[in-house]
Amino acid sequence: MATGGLSIIQTMLSKLPQSEQKLAEYILQNPHEVVNSTVQELSTSAQTSGAAVIRLCKSLGIKGFQDLKIRIAGDLMKTVEQGYRDIEPSESLYRIVEKTTSNSIQTIRDTSEIIDHDNLKHAITLMLNAKTVHFCGVGASNIVAADAQQKLLRINKGATAFTDMHLVATLIANADENDIVFAISFSGETPEVVNILKLAKERGVKTIGLTHYGQTAVSSLCDATLFTSYSNEAPFRSAATSSRLAQLYMIDILFLGMASEQYEETVQYIDNTRTAIKSMTDRYK
Repeated sequence: MATGGLSIIQTMLSKLPQSEQKLAEYILQNPHEVVNSTVQELSTSAQTSGAAVIRLCKSLGIKGFQDLKIRIAGDLMKTVEQGYRDIEPSESLYRIVEKTTSNSIQTIRDTSEIIDHDNLKHAITLMLNAKTVHFCGVGASNIVAADAQQKLLRINKGATAFTDMHLVATLIANADENDIVFAISFSGETPEVVNILKLAKERGVKTIGLTHYGQTAVSSLCDATLFTSYSNEAPFRSAATSSRLAQLYMIDILFLGMASEQYEETVQYIDNTRTAIKSMTDRYK
């Protein structure tokens, strides 16, 4: 299924070359016109060249102008989205709840729009075949790494999620050929995470990345990369809120994708862990 063309443009807008930004902004302002235009008609209306249209599609990671039109047409069939809203001084709790809920739904929706299903399937296959998955993240991303580790351990898949990068480096130095390093970084430029990925590549260890949409140091070093949205964020929507929620959402999708591929085994493993946890709690009653 094609992901939203307008969502991808909004996500990539600030990263595009200036000549392509002008064209991208025109498309965002005139989406209905774009779906009924040829390359030449769009380039004339936007006062740019046909080559610029082709370059923009390439920068967006879209196959071509026809593919872009199909994606935009799909966007136009959807309901208008609210967008992100920041809190204000002395905001009532009612409004904070309302805005937080709206923003949470928006970040998940935006991320769902840019999921590459082929790349997702590749990541799931890598993880299913892995002996151990070493999750690596700093700050709020480490919370996501710990959540991912807990999920995999419950289905009998080896997993680590250490905060000490020296310890992570030690693990990679002795990693099995079937191990995977799973790097989590919203910016895609976290120095510690980038260095861990470089070490993994040197050691021939397969890598998966979870970062924001677009070209980053993390995505350039990974065998498979999963993306979260990179919308213009309000000041209070820090890494501890929006990006963390989108990352957790992607980890859930990965986990459920793995579970679907090995359904019977997963059910049995989860039943086993549930029984073990219950027996532990029963001991203290």
